[in-house]
Amino acid sequence: MLQLCNFINGELQPPAAGRYLPLLNPATGQVFGQVPNSDAADVDRAVQAATAAFPAWRALPAEERGRRLVRLAELIDQNLETLAQAESQDNGKPLSLARTLDIPRAASNFAFFGTAAQHFATETHLQEGVALNYTVRHPVGVVACISPWNLPLYLFTWKIAPALAAGCCVVAKPSEVTPYTAFLLSELSREAGLLAGVLNIVHGTGPGAGQALVEHPGIRAISFTGGTATGAHIARTAAPQFKKLSLELGGKNPNLIFADCDLDAAVQTSIRSSFANQGQICLCGSRIFVERSVYEPFKAAFLAQVQALTVGDPLEASTQQGAIVSEAHLNKILSYIDLAHQEGGRLLAGGQRVQVPGRCAEGYFLQPTVFEGLAPDCRVNQEEIFGPVVTLTPFDHEEEALTWANSTDYGLSATVWTRDLARAHRVAHQLQAGVVWVNTWLHRDLRTPFGGMKNSGLGREGGLEALRFFTEAQNVCVKL
Repeated sequence: MLQLCNFINGELQPPAAGRYLPLLNPATGQVFGQVPNSDAADVDRAVQAATAAFPAWRALPAEERGRRLVRLAELIDQNLETLAQAESQDNGKPLSLARTLDIPRAASNFAFFGTAAQHFATETHLQEGVALNYTVRHPVGVVACISPWNLPLYLFTWKIAPALAAGCCVVAKPSEVTPYTAFLLSELSREAGLLAGVLNIVHGTGPGAGQALVEHPGIRAISFTGGTATGAHIARTAAPQFKKLSLELGGKNPNLIFADCDLDAAVQTSIRSSFANQGQICLCGSRIFVERSVYEPFKAAFLAQVQALTVGDPLEASTQQGAIVSEAHLNKILSYIDLAHQEGGRLLAGGQRVQVPGRCAEGYFLQPTVFEGLAPDCRVNQEEIFGPVVTLTPFDHEEEALTWANSTDYGLSATVWTRDLARAHRVAHQLQAGVVWVNTWLHRDLRTPFGGMKNSGLGREGGLEALRFFTEAQNVCVKL
């Protein structure tokens, strides 16, 4: 039985109260380990360690901090297979996806920010004959990084890397549902030469370790990815203490398919954007709006590819759809499938739990599911399901598609398919979404800002935006 530990002050440590949570493999439904159920005492020890380490880490030149982060990226690459196996076991995703997306991206995060900090320029403003102003940015101090279960190491490192690069010390809490690769990262960080206390990883639940971390007076900034309701709770807790907040929250993302698009490419990419990671990516397009003149051809081609998706053991090379992350989440998704029927939807594909033979007989598997005939304002089209469930809806004109696309409380991402360059820019600028992809999906340049509008979040991550978040601007005015 695997037993994970917290990582505090450069050492692996058991939880202070000795309490643990079961660690389940969603593909088998079986417990394979234990994860610390940490509390405020563990969080306080981690914050104290980070606070003590902060002066020395801040004093290191950006080039030296970056060198250690690049070394950590190299170690992730060297341990790709071990990390990918752990991610698949922990999350239920296909091993092939962990190998090609999650783990390589985690390495890229450290490599990118390890060098980006060296190009973080100061500003000067000369008032001729009067004064010279220059603006510098100082690390905010000890920060909290709280990440979700859907892309465990990918999003964990997306927060940690810029914080460390900026000179901050980190207390990080991965999801208690998928903590395995965060635990393995703690061991690699020592090998990479991070000073003791610079990176601390505390495992536990949101109400336990997470709440203690958000409340702790020693935390100066919080970067959180997760549900909108949790984000609102964090904001209510942190605001009176004037902590900096970056909140990447839910999404109900639209795909707009115009008649002049490359239909084959639109279908193929929409399959991926609908069902990658079993639909458990905040950027997945769950509402597909198709111009009426190509609706039937798109639907026929889309459904043919849905039927060809292989649901099965995540370790099998042929598997394209792995397990849902937990039984509770599977039941939530099934409840929305029931709701879609109640709201008058016509089931076109899927909708049923899948029994996978062999070692995965007790796993949490679900068919990719497609509905049509649902009103754009119904609950299934308005609420985040976060699973392999999408709706198809025909539209007659551009304004109608935009109205429906913008009709939810969310505004994380959107995808537009068209060959008309003028339309692509026009529609993109009218979409209420922090990220708009045109004729592609999940194409990420780490230099660009990432985040959502409306209830999809607060602030931006990525590139210089992330480094700005983890620093405070200071202006110095020198009289000439």
